[in-house]
Amino acid sequence: MSEIHTRISSDEQHAQTELESDETTDEADICPECGGHTKLDAEHGETVCDDCGLVVEENEIDHGPEWRAFDASEKDSKSRVGAPTTKMMHDKGLSTNIGWQDRDAYGNSLSSSQRQKMQRLRTWNERFRTRDSKERNLKQALGEIDRMASALGLPKNVRETASVIYRRALEDDLLPGRSIEGVATASLYAAARQASNPRSLDEMTHVSRVERMELTRTYRYIIRELGLEVAPADPESYVPRFCSGLDLSDETERRARELIDAARADGILSGKSPVGIAAAAVYAAALLTNEKVTQSEVSDIADISEVTIRNRYKELLEADGVPATA
Repeated sequence: MSEIHTRISSDEQHAQTELESDETTDEADICPECGGHTKLDAEHGETVCDDCGLVVEENEIDHGPEWRAFDASEKDSKSRVGAPTTKMMHDKGLSTNIGWQDRDAYGNSLSSSQRQKMQRLRTWNERFRTRDSKERNLKQALGEIDRMASALGLPKNVRETASVIYRRALEDDLLPGRSIEGVATASLYAAARQASNPRSLDEMTHVSRVERMELTRTYRYIIRELGLEVAPADPESYVPRFCSGLDLSDETERRARELIDAARADGILSGKSPVGIAAAAVYAAALLTNEKVTQSEVSDIADISEVTIRNRYKELLEADGVPATA
């Protein structure tokens, strides 16, 4: 009985507390002049009665921005929310840098002693940004990935994916015995293939600081240890880039895709280099659509030999039922 009485008493106290809080809230929303309801006018920072117009509170704090915008573009230009976090920077873009202008907030030049002080602050700021060997490793590798991706014309999503792959390799302790440049190049190569925007091994080697043998060996190791699912490169993924580089028409690009589809149905793509198949398909399609392009031009764009183009394009034309002409 005593437990039941105690429980009932506590419930009554809880109900009484809620009732008092509701009464307090209601009193705050009631006009002291006429008893009407009040509302907040955020534009003027005032609490006003709906019925009699009495200003109950004024000069309230405005929690919005201190600027005004009259359209979406102006709002975006004035917004100061900062850049989004990114995997392409070793600190994910969260740290700050001290500018090198040596000027104060009013644009005036700093004195000699102040410049020395700012230089020391910059030095220590840079040291704190890369406090250990892993962060220094990551900073160098992500810089390499960004440099190679820019040289190859790869989009931002490929760079983000490559940065994530390298971070996983670093966390899983896969770098001992391998160079930073080698793992960074292998990560970018895998990311480009995952995003269906592949680059050939020769193209990767041209912009990288590692040899092709090291790149292929490191790539196979990264794929195996991280369990990445990378499908074989599709020859069709190279066709748009080759056609764009040779300034060919959409009809030629469509015809090249048809030649590749016919070769796939005939089973002659197995064991062949996808870059060679794509280059040969572009050359053959250009001939079929009366576009002026030479084997040498296609060879330069695709970075493969003219012999490979001649051999493959004859196979493609035979699979499509078109007599091959050299």
